[in-house]
Amino acid sequence: MSEPAVSAKVRTRSRPAAWLDHHAYSMVASLGRLLRRPWSSALTVGVMAVALALPLGLWLVLANVERFAGDVQASRQLSIFLKLETPPARVEALARELGNRADIGAVEHRTPEQGLEELRARSGLDEALEALGENPLPHVLVVTPAGDEALLADSLRMLPEAELVQHDAAWRERLDGWLRFGGRVAWVLAALLGLGALLVVGNTVRLDIQSRRDELGVLQLLGASDGFIRRPFLYLGAWYGLAAGALALALLAAAGAALRAPLAELAASYGSSFALQGFDPRRALVVVAGATVLGWFGAGAVTGHFLRQTRPTET
Repeated sequence: MSEPAVSAKVRTRSRPAAWLDHHAYSMVASLGRLLRRPWSSALTVGVMAVALALPLGLWLVLANVERFAGDVQASRQLSIFLKLETPPARVEALARELGNRADIGAVEHRTPEQGLEELRARSGLDEALEALGENPLPHVLVVTPAGDEALLADSLRMLPEAELVQHDAAWRERLDGWLRFGGRVAWVLAALLGLGALLVVGNTVRLDIQSRRDELGVLQLLGASDGFIRRPFLYLGAWYGLAAGALALALLAAAGAALRAPLAELAASYGSSFALQGFDPRRALVVVAGATVLGWFGAGAVTGHFLRQTRPTET
């Protein structure tokens, strides 16, 4: 192989290698600049972390409220209060008939005795219930829909044995409405506070650019490309975002640890085993990656503005 061919091959392979070397150098050098200014870096990371933690915390609250509302199938249940004169044999037959319907997933029969025991356990009115003598409660069939619950409720009201069909859709619809509203609020907060975090990292990078303005001017005069100049600042913004995302998760974990025990006690008083949950590892990774990208774009916007202002004009 001739010498010019070998030289061209070396140049072809050295350009990507130099590009990768500069990426690695920019990554390490930008981290070093961040660590050399611990107090200002900590302030920037802290402000960004708080801005990120607020919408993330709201999302966590909404997710836990959805879990606390209970299983979706359980919340869709309909209760059929049968007439007092309905004989037990007919109640059992009716439960089997309803269980065979295609629009019903399951049927649970609660006897008057079971209802009375539940009432005693929850109300503490033992003496008043004893004074009644006879059990005043009817047979109840708890039905889990397999399809449209509203249509099923209308059909169940037509049963001759049905005294009352209780359909708990109203409170669920209100809860779903509030959860949708809360989700929209979380997105609005995320947009506003994300913009705030973007401005914070942009201003920090801008100050760093101003302190190195003469150095960057020399690089431009020597013919350095915009990418070469921009790269260290992009990694600086990415490091800020990465640290802010990790700190935001740490703040949320600390808040969750502080609230977990009293919330578990409150849930236990209602007979629930509800426990507060945080971000799983996959979502935590998404949060950190998103914060890193946010810092990268903030630094890129400021650096691009600087390069457009200082680009040498052709004569």
